[in-house]
Amino acid sequence: METVEYLQRLADHCLAADAALAESLRAAAAPVPIVREYAHILGAEETWLARIEGRRSRAAIWPSGPLSDVLKLRREVAESYRAFLAALRNTDLERMVDYRNSAGITFSTSVVDILLHVMLHGQYHRGKVNLLLRQSGLPPVPTDYIAFVRGVPAATQADATRVNIPNRSNG
Repeated sequence: METVEYLQRLADHCLAADAALAESLRAAAAPVPIVREYAHILGAEETWLARIEGRRSRAAIWPSGPLSDVLKLRREVAESYRAFLAALRNTDLERMVDYRNSAGITFSTSVVDILLHVMLHGQYHRGKVNLLLRQSGLPPVPTDYIAFVRGVPAATQADATRVNIPNRSNG
């Protein structure tokens, strides 16, 4: 599998995880701090893609506003990434992107490193959203990559305790 294909697969996972969280937040009428954390995932995804494409971002890195605005941003970001990745070629990955970060410091980073950052950064914040959901008494949303690949949620701690499979990592 080519590097671009791997990145497309990782992006498919990220976009699916974003969508799953969006549905959960909408259905649960999630509290503002949870929506804010989720909105940051989308704001960062949009900001990084704008940097790669050499355009102004349509969103702040920490967007604020009602959930309906955040859900609209999610759809726009997903469409933008799908279009960008569909046209991406392996030869594009090493292109350097010059940009200023949110503190005004100038950097130059390759497209491949930016895309990997976007995917890893989003997963980190999805974990925070799930922690906030749990702390609010709401169910977390399965966003693990393996669950995406398998098409079913990963086993839970309760599942592992119930089955009690011995640890085979020592031989």
